[in-house]
Amino acid sequence: MPSYTVTVATGSQWFAGTDDYIYLSLVGSAGCSEKHLLDKAFYNDFERGAVDSYDVTVDEDLGEIQLVKIEKRKYWLHDDWYLKYITLKTPRGDYVEFPCYRWITGEGEIVLRDGRAKLARDDQIHILKQHRRKELETRQKQYRWMEWNPGFPLSIDAKYHKDLPRDIQFDSEKGVDFVLNYSKAMENLFINRFMHMFQSSWHDFADFEKIFVKISNTISERVMKHWQEDFMFGYQFLNGCNPVLIQRCTELPKKLPVTTEMVECSLERQLTLEEEVQQGNIFIVDYVLLEGIDANKTDPCTHQFLAAPICLLYKNLANKIVPIAIQLNQTPGEENPIFLPSDAKYDWLLAKIWVRSSDFHVHQTITHLLRTHLVSEVFGIAMYRQLPAVHPIFKLLVAHVRFTIAINTKAREQLICEYGLFDKANATGGGGHVQMVQKAVQELTYASLCFPEAIKARGMDSTKDIPYYFYRDDGMLVWEAILMFTAEVVGIYYESDQVVEEDQELQDFVKDVYVYGMRGRKASGFPKSIKSREKLSEYLTVVIFTASAQHAAVNFGQLFLGMYPEEHFIEKPVKEAMDRFRKNLEAIVSTIAERNKNKRLPYYYLSPDRIPNSVAI
Repeated sequence: MPSYTVTVATGSQWFAGTDDYIYLSLVGSAGCSEKHLLDKAFYNDFERGAVDSYDVTVDEDLGEIQLVKIEKRKYWLHDDWYLKYITLKTPRGDYVEFPCYRWITGEGEIVLRDGRAKLARDDQIHILKQHRRKELETRQKQYRWMEWNPGFPLSIDAKYHKDLPRDIQFDSEKGVDFVLNYSKAMENLFINRFMHMFQSSWHDFADFEKIFVKISNTISERVMKHWQEDFMFGYQFLNGCNPVLIQRCTELPKKLPVTTEMVECSLERQLTLEEEVQQGNIFIVDYVLLEGIDANKTDPCTHQFLAAPICLLYKNLANKIVPIAIQLNQTPGEENPIFLPSDAKYDWLLAKIWVRSSDFHVHQTITHLLRTHLVSEVFGIAMYRQLPAVHPIFKLLVAHVRFTIAINTKAREQLICEYGLFDKANATGGGGHVQMVQKAVQELTYASLCFPEAIKARGMDSTKDIPYYFYRDDGMLVWEAILMFTAEVVGIYYESDQVVEEDQELQDFVKDVYVYGMRGRKASGFPKSIKSREKLSEYLTVVIFTASAQHAAVNFGQLFLGMYPEEHFIEKPVKEAMDRFRKNLEAIVSTIAERNKNKRLPYYYLSPDRIPNSVAI
């Protein structure tokens, strides 16, 4: 009788193993097997990290194996099991891989297809079409859209982390990491010990040093030493944690009535301010988003304030960007003066502190939360709802949305919720942060997530005119590497633009992002459909870059882009494309390392060896 060798790999994360009974059935083109108990005498099967093999004998030849069915039945208590993959050796000696990378909970079952990526048009067999359809029907019941706050991109319909589908919850280790990292951050910032410093006026600039006493690295030490200086203030707009706001000033705004006479001591080229603008030497950062945002009033004993400043910057003869004028609110007038470097030392310093405070609020709530976390969650939910596990785009993207929905749900539970950390420590807490997201969503566009377009739109694309913008330089390298990789993968599975256009699952994924994530807002520029391989490659690059590189640039990650520990793809051409992708990323690492040599302020946030695959890893 025909015999199959079944190899079963259990996950290595905490509590991945099980003592429950595991049964396997094979579905082939010529018949189905009976249900077989996978069990070896005097052996503890399916332990954490184990790879176990079993011989399964069937009555007759089953033909080509199309599906593997795994059932888990209770032994004593329900014991969840994380199945990585199953490998099948057929009677003819062929090996067939069945990736899983999912939890089986309760008395559950999973039906697996082999690991070859397939578009819907490739499935001509009824049982495979049915499996594909049922998977999406089940997922669409599990992954439901919900409006957490009016005007927000829609998020997952789960109030608490424990309400999420098991497959996207934090593993136990990751959950512990979240708690430990949160606690470590609080310890580093001395939040508990110095919370009163956030809720009352500070009396000395030395108080800043108390906050950072436990944070020690080359960059932080240099910033602490030079934070009051104009060159450091300007440098942070280029290569700090929020390098996405500065733009070239093409015309002085009327709401900032600064004149040549006011700033002539800062201008080094014997030109008027207007001439400096025409020469491309003037830059601007405008925090208009903060205008009208309510300051935190959750503590009646603590008065908190917000500014909506406009900061004018100048590229001096050393090609350094330095501030030359600051107005703390949007409407000019006697009570809203323009602060200048020629003012008294502490007047000017306090003006810069207000700008940096405003930058913090926009960075945390918009640049970081909205434009990486919430946007990546939209892509993730749409992917789970519309792309079956066998789809090549699912296989490509799943690593880049890993734990994204989980960490965002935790944030809604603990950080940005009512009485969360935002309310306790931020001047935008108590509802201001919600207002900010609601306003910023109206300006969120697809083009602004396309890195080269975003850089160009701000007039910051010239490496000759702006030579020290490392965020731009490194970001372009990573963007191009990702784009090259996605184009290769798209080329493997889509032989023409017509195949892209006719892939209904792909079109439903793109439509879900537009209709639910972006609320059907036409001005967002998000596509409702994709009709070419080129546009698909760009779209996938946006998804991956946003979740990995962009998030790393504004949040400082520590795991590797291009590493795919879960092998969803099994085809040789894709694995070769992955190898080329990794080699391109390694070359970028070397380029950045060489550039950073001997720099007093090295920039490495977009070095691929420091970029996590997703916003939560």
